[in-house]
Amino acid sequence: MAVLDVNSISIVFGGLKAVTKFDLKLEKGELVGLIGPNGAGKTTVFNMITGVYTPTSGDILLETSNGQIKSIKNKKPYQITQMGIARTFQNIRLFKDLSVLDNVRIAFHFNVKYKALQAILRTPGFFREEKEIREKARELLKIFNIHEKEKELAKNLPYGEQRKLEIVRALATNPRLLLLDEPAAGMNPQETHDLMNLIKFIRDKFGLTILLIEHDMSLVMGICERIAVLDYGQTIAMGTPAEISKDPRVIKAYLGEEVDAGA
Repeated sequence: MAVLDVNSISIVFGGLKAVTKFDLKLEKGELVGLIGPNGAGKTTVFNMITGVYTPTSGDILLETSNGQIKSIKNKKPYQITQMGIARTFQNIRLFKDLSVLDNVRIAFHFNVKYKALQAILRTPGFFREEKEIREKARELLKIFNIHEKEKELAKNLPYGEQRKLEIVRALATNPRLLLLDEPAAGMNPQETHDLMNLIKFIRDKFGLTILLIEHDMSLVMGICERIAVLDYGQTIAMGTPAEISKDPRVIKAYLGEEVDAGA
C-alpha cells in the first residue's frame, strides 16, 4: 500500500473546475515533483491533501504510522498533521517575532502528552516534557546548522535560513509525508543548489516521503524520481524527469506551442 493514495480527486469552486480527477500514489521514501504552469492547480492539490479544501469528489487515503489505511478527506488540517502529513508554504509562515527555538518548540506541541490542567498547575510531568521538547528542538536545529541562532528572532534570519527554519518546524511534527510548496521561491542559484542537497538529506535522514511543487526546473529535474504535470487542473503527464522533459504535452503547456513528437 502506498503511503499516500490520492484517488481521482476533483474540486469545483462555483462553476469552475479547479482540479479534475487527480490521481497520485506515493510509495515510502519517494521524492516526487508536482509541476505545471501558474494556475494549473498545484497548490489546490496540496490544499486538498492537507485539509484546507475538501475535495468535491474522490478520496485521499493515508497509511498511518501503525499501518492502518485511513481516509483523510474530511479531516481538519490539524488532524491531518497529527496523522503524519506536514507542509511548508510558498510564502514563509513563521512566528517572526518569536525566537528560532520557540518556533520549533511550538511545532513540537502537536504531539504533547500532558493535559491542559497539568500545564495550568505546572506539574512535574509538564516540566519534564517541556524540557524534552526544548532538547529535541535544539537537536533538530543542530542538524540543520542553525542552533547557534536559537535566541534570534525568526524575522532576523537571512531568507535562506528562514526557509530552512520552516522545514525544521514541519519536521518537528514528526511527519511521514512532507509537502514542500515552492521551497526555492526567492532563492539565488547557490541557495537553490544548497536546497537540493538539503531536501535529499532530509529524505534520507528522516526516512520521509516527499512531494514538492517547484517552478525551478533544475531543482525538480535534479532530485525528483517521478514528476506529475498539471495543466488547467488536469494531469497531462506522469513519468521520470527524462520522460517529462521530452513530453510534447508538457512542452506545449509551458511554451504554448506544438512540438513535433518525433523531433
